[in-house]
Amino acid sequence: MNLADRIAQRRPADPPPAEAPARQTASEPARRATDPLAPIRRRVHAELMGVLGSQLHHDPAEEDEFEERVRTALSEVLAREEAPLTAADRAKVAADVADEVLGHGPIEPLLRDPEVSEIMVNGPRRIFVERKGKLTMVDAEFVDENHLRRVIDKIVSRIGRRVDEASPMVDARLPDGSRVNAVVPPIALDGSSLTIRKFSEDPLTVEDLITFGTLTRATADLLDACVRGRLNIVVSGGTGSGKTTTLNVLSRFIPSDERIVTIEDAAELQLGQDHVLRLESRPANAEGRGAITIRDLVRNSLRMRPDRIVVGEVRDGAALDMLQAMNTGHDGSLTTAHANTPRDCLARLETMVLMAGMDLPVRAIREQVASAVDLIIQVARLKDGSRKITHVTEVAGMEGDIVTLQDLFVFDYKAGQDALGRFQGTLVSTGLRPRFLEKIGDVGVTVPSEVFSFPGDVR
Repeated sequence: MNLADRIAQRRPADPPPAEAPARQTASEPARRATDPLAPIRRRVHAELMGVLGSQLHHDPAEEDEFEERVRTALSEVLAREEAPLTAADRAKVAADVADEVLGHGPIEPLLRDPEVSEIMVNGPRRIFVERKGKLTMVDAEFVDENHLRRVIDKIVSRIGRRVDEASPMVDARLPDGSRVNAVVPPIALDGSSLTIRKFSEDPLTVEDLITFGTLTRATADLLDACVRGRLNIVVSGGTGSGKTTTLNVLSRFIPSDERIVTIEDAAELQLGQDHVLRLESRPANAEGRGAITIRDLVRNSLRMRPDRIVVGEVRDGAALDMLQAMNTGHDGSLTTAHANTPRDCLARLETMVLMAGMDLPVRAIREQVASAVDLIIQVARLKDGSRKITHVTEVAGMEGDIVTLQDLFVFDYKAGQDALGRFQGTLVSTGLRPRFLEKIGDVGVTVPSEVFSFPGDVR
């Protein structure tokens, strides 16, 4: 086991700079008063930087060799350290400095912690994490604002993006696919903000979601049939509700002999098929040129002979191009959208189509939506921190000027909560049979009738 991996999950932090933080409350950890290892850590770090010199600008392809050089040099620098250190303190200093050079400083242990699903840095002194849906403040901090900005610059520069006063917001990703958002002054008033939504190296499967209670076996069987039957599906939900995770699971139902094109702002999807082409949008450069939008990529994907188009999220006029693709032979497409209910999802799709700048009548837009979208899967993060599929809803067609919806499965809130506040309900069938059964039957996919038995198959 290397030195960096031996770091404790709760680590001492560097002392605050000469000026006290702008906002320090009585609830903040008392540890901020002193840290006896901080001067040693700074001294070792500075000497290590002097030893490495130009080697810091290495070829990413030589990452393993660079890491070995860093650890060798770090051991030599520590051997020359004159301050008396216990074995535990020496290992802690080594781990902290290794995280600083090779990783992302004080948040590196949190990135390694499999129980942490999200990391929220609110300025250099306040770091929160999400564990099992609950937010807690952790015993870690950056030295100062400059320290935090160096880590942010390190993350965004890897994928050729920048963040500064002229462009103070940026979306990026870590090498493992974790989503990163950074906001810096002047629009971040209390110091730079960094939000990292982690993704597991081992993507969740449908069996995992069944085990977690996100959906039932009957619902999983239905969704499997819907994807194989080439229905167009929209996953709807709020921020952090699990839309991308659900989309990942759905994409794994796509047959391996089909050509899949994925389109995202920051590449997050982890598809297991062999024939996958991944496209990623690009912001404008410093001169305001060179931007490649989701809409541009959706249009281009139509020329790439896709069997399936998977869009990580539609949030603007790209919705019009996505709906047209669904209506012109690219059935079986998948995407996500921000909305609180299936009905709200339809309204949001209408709004996004209007954002494309096309002067279309509302009825024409609704006819496009009703014709293109077959199924809406609503996901939500409940008050107990759990993520559930709350609706599986069929888009049944048009009645007059209204798009009609039919709930096939709904979450049973009436089951109540246990002593710990956890919801006891699950998805239950409404007893209604969907109209799309004939459509998926035409491509040889069938769904057992017991899947729709009321009050729901909750095996």
